[in-house]
Amino acid sequence: MTSLINLIPLTGIPLIQPGDDLARILGDALEAFERPFGFGKPAGSNPDVLVIAQKIVSKAEGRYVDLAEITPSARALEVARQCDKDPRVIEVILWDTAEIVRLRPGLIIVEHQLGFVSANAGVDRSNVAPDGIDRVLRLPEDPDRSAAAIRSALQARLGVDLGVIIADSHGRPHRLGTIGVAIGLAGLPGVEDWRGRKDLYGYRLQHTEVGVADQIASAATLLLGQAAEAIPAVLVRGAVFEKRSGSAREINRPKDLDLFR
Repeated sequence: MTSLINLIPLTGIPLIQPGDDLARILGDALEAFERPFGFGKPAGSNPDVLVIAQKIVSKAEGRYVDLAEITPSARALEVARQCDKDPRVIEVILWDTAEIVRLRPGLIIVEHQLGFVSANAGVDRSNVAPDGIDRVLRLPEDPDRSAAAIRSALQARLGVDLGVIIADSHGRPHRLGTIGVAIGLAGLPGVEDWRGRKDLYGYRLQHTEVGVADQIASAATLLLGQAAEAIPAVLVRGAVFEKRSGSAREINRPKDLDLFR
């Protein structure tokens, strides 16, 4: 088992536009890194994991919404009144909402159609309108599918095994501050079940499940940043995880086990 994890920021990635071939752009950045350093790792070691900021995936997939084209529904107008937000933005949030979880002035927490709970259904206004157009950006329609497509294209091009995580920033119940989480993944598990493993003293773990994909996403987010860092992808080398392919959906806590709702 390795004792060292490397976080490698991928530089030289241009501003992403709708329709861009994101896998090709990321492949160019990975090959630029590979030339001086290489992908060589000890035999039997875990694959590298490429953590990609959700925003560039959404941009490449054209998930923009021009707010000038939005007419809020009666439901959006009522929710906007309760949380004191732009009714047009609320309308877009409702498109991706399965259930409103919490609502108060300045805050709307929802269960996304993808199954996780977050603020604003991931609908974002930051770093999405360099041309001055009043627009928002939605999450990818199917982040697991997006991660799998990028992984397949990169593996075919580079000839190496590779995990892919699409990371977004989420808050947490009872904790201040956002952290990076995996909303889409391919080539690694979302959660590992450690029940039955022994601790240092021989005690068998009874309830331990490890959110390995979220841990890797959060580590990479130290470099991805939240504002003007302009590092949209990070290569994580040396992370240890079960060699199976999972889904971000396995991370979502079932509602009957959710003690916060």
